[in-house]
Amino acid sequence: MKVLTKKTDYAIRALLMLAAKKGSYISTKAISAEQDMPYQFLRGVLQEMIRHGLITSKEGVQGGFMLEKDPDEISVKQIIEIFQGEVQVSECMFRKQICINRSRCVLRHEIMRIEQVVSGEFQKITIGGLLRKLTAANSAKPALNESDKSSSETT
Repeated sequence: MKVLTKKTDYAIRALLMLAAKKGSYISTKAISAEQDMPYQFLRGVLQEMIRHGLITSKEGVQGGFMLEKDPDEISVKQIIEIFQGEVQVSECMFRKQICINRSRCVLRHEIMRIEQVVSGEFQKITIGGLLRKLTAANSAKPALNESDKSSSETT
């Protein structure tokens, strides 16, 4: 089961990079290189985010893409819905048309309940929150490396 597609993953990673450089324009090429994403594929993802008002673009030498919204107002659920549609655990036929097994399907209501829980959890996760966790994790790395060096020097 695939919960997040490549488009959703790339969108989240690009938004994190744009949020980290808040107020600055970043080129597709820079995002693509730093995040190791295919350039052309990323361009399509960025264009879709412009259409949804998450980012803005500017042409020219000093141009690129910049976050349009507050990163704390952009939820992972919103990104999933842009690139994948509603959060779904199952692709049962009852979603698209009436299933002949609908009245006897014992999983239908449980699946719907689970989807509501998962959707609610993704709503709580924001780009701003993820950026703070990423920043904290990155700032802890040098401290860990220093403690590794001092422990190896004493042995």
